[in-house]
Amino acid sequence: MLMDDSGFEAYQQVDVEAQAAAARPYQLVLMLVDGFMDNLTRAEGHMAANRLKEKGESIGKCIDIIGGLNSALDMRQGGELAQQMNQLYDFCSMKLFEASVHNDAQKLAEVRSVMGNIQEGWHNFGVAHEGQ
Repeated sequence: MLMDDSGFEAYQQVDVEAQAAAARPYQLVLMLVDGFMDNLTRAEGHMAANRLKEKGESIGKCIDIIGGLNSALDMRQGGELAQQMNQLYDFCSMKLFEASVHNDAQKLAEVRSVMGNIQEGWHNFGVAHEGQ
């Protein structure tokens, strides 16, 4: 018997929305990066299993999240750091597109490396600024 996951998915969505409503700005960015990494893991699994439709959907979600992260950059006040982040996000978007088109797991690994470093940076920022 198959179980209907729609109730669980609705619960997860409400939980994410509640976390976002109570989050500080850096926590919102971290939530997006964590979500990105989850979808990247799914894309890798779908690619390995040759589930092309699901791979494309997961990579599409990754690209959407990067678009959100990129659009949140303040290019005027962020200066050189914002420009560097913009370049990293563009690089990752390009590699994700190439990975999808060519079914290339190595390109996903390159993105995982870059975004893993970004994720680690945001985690460290959060640890350093908790309670402030």
